[in-house]
Amino acid sequence: MDGFDETFDWVVVGSGAGSMTSALVMRQAGKSVLVLEKTGYVGGTTAKSGGVIWVPNNPLMRQAGEQDSTEAGIAYLEALAENLPGSTPEKRRAYVVESQKMIDFLLAQGIPLARGADFWPDYYDEVPGGCKTSRTVTARYFNKAELGPEWAARLRPGFVSQPAMLSEGLKLAWVGRSWKIKLLLLRIGLRVIAGKLTGKQWVSAGAALQGRLLKAVLDAGADVRIDSPVRELVIADGRVAGVIAESGGERRRIGARLGVLINAGGFAQNQAMRDRFMPGTRAEWSNTPEGDTGDMHAEMERIGAALGQMDQMVGYQMTRMPGWEQAFVKPPAQSLTGKPGAILVDQSGQRYMNEGGSYELYCQTMFERNRTVPAIPSWAIFDARFAQSYPIAGVRMAKMHQVWKDSGYLKEADTIEGLAAQIGVPAEALQATIARWNGFVDAGHDADFGRGARAYDQWLGDPFLKPNPALARIDQAPFYAVDVVPGDVSTYGGAVTDARARVLRPDGSVIDGLYACGVSSASVMGGVYVGAGASIGPSLAFGYVAARHAAGLDNSL
Repeated sequence: MDGFDETFDWVVVGSGAGSMTSALVMRQAGKSVLVLEKTGYVGGTTAKSGGVIWVPNNPLMRQAGEQDSTEAGIAYLEALAENLPGSTPEKRRAYVVESQKMIDFLLAQGIPLARGADFWPDYYDEVPGGCKTSRTVTARYFNKAELGPEWAARLRPGFVSQPAMLSEGLKLAWVGRSWKIKLLLLRIGLRVIAGKLTGKQWVSAGAALQGRLLKAVLDAGADVRIDSPVRELVIADGRVAGVIAESGGERRRIGARLGVLINAGGFAQNQAMRDRFMPGTRAEWSNTPEGDTGDMHAEMERIGAALGQMDQMVGYQMTRMPGWEQAFVKPPAQSLTGKPGAILVDQSGQRYMNEGGSYELYCQTMFERNRTVPAIPSWAIFDARFAQSYPIAGVRMAKMHQVWKDSGYLKEADTIEGLAAQIGVPAEALQATIARWNGFVDAGHDADFGRGARAYDQWLGDPFLKPNPALARIDQAPFYAVDVVPGDVSTYGGAVTDARARVLRPDGSVIDGLYACGVSSASVMGGVYVGAGASIGPSLAFGYVAARHAAGLDNSL
């Protein structure tokens, strides 16, 4: 191609899971591929995450004898999703159908995948098509030493560096309650010892998914470059024909014969964009990496792309315990208020949601409540029995009790009235709220918000608590409170794309040569987070779809 310093068939901006999947498709088709990553690490937000992929009727479910279907997956999305610019019935159907093919493709490429868990229900499992077992898929833990020292050092760190599946790690929280889980811990410990003796460098969860994909892409002969931010999309003859990338202070024009895929993350670390599109949200509360600054959102908008659903984020509630500013993962509050014996109240002392539901809905509800009643921050309320039974954001209170009290983070009192005074809410209101909650627990039914009725609420609770894992009284002094704010794991809006992952203009016409997936695109889920892996799943699926379409392998969509 004229006017370019170098040319590839397929140029990918960003190095997340969808990027790598698209690169594998293109390399299998015999096409040249360049992956450009702006930061010094490969993997983006996916590497920091649990690496969960949500796919209805996936082949691993079928192998396990699970009863699911494409039709049920489509029905589930149709029951929940709004028809928004990035989410149409055609695109939702394409996701459910093509995501299954994508899993088959990755397995055929030698990527070891497994069910994320046998029991990880959809977040709205009660609606038509919802799944009460698990539609989740994850990668098997990975020895990053297989990448070689150079690339192993460039794989973005994850939050689990042990030879354990994510599903195994989730069980370890209950190690003191089950001999089976104690044996599981022993098995993991033996793997750790064996790994150290043999020089293994284990990673799990999202880092394992990214590590395995990176190895496959490198083995397939794709060119992956770090510290190479894309500054511009190049338009020639009415189509996106390449990019201008910067490396080592030098700008290079790079051609793309078949197209450019944007999978460069969202804009969660760009406070100016947050103020423009989702005022009131905070970059400092985000779990995304430093490179999540929306550069390509702005660039796609510059060349005429329609942006959609830019007011949405994948909320993930957090609590601001001491040290949260420097934490690799912001202290999560889902595992706090989702456990039995804890509730969330606003600054008037009122409970206002089902604390056990989707984290995206949880944070969305906080923002909605805050418009009429101060609710940011809100307060997680629990008692002595809870503090002895469950960790606070993964930390046992016995270890940090005095530090937390001295810092002012943990509020503690021998009475509800005393606790109300510490958090600045009316004592009568907080007393009434807790009394009402205790009444619901005694009756076995949350008459206000239905907590504990769905399988997902119970999954978040205590599996050893009967009859309802999500419900327990708050009645044993001392009483405690910690703050909860609406953090996030990503923004959820971006370029509007069609069922082929092609980027569209505001009039619905296609920008030829330009594709987008992941959170660089407006979510196919239509304003709802339907289950664990509802952002990584579409990234992989539409990266797969985009590459197949651009390579002319499947134009049936």
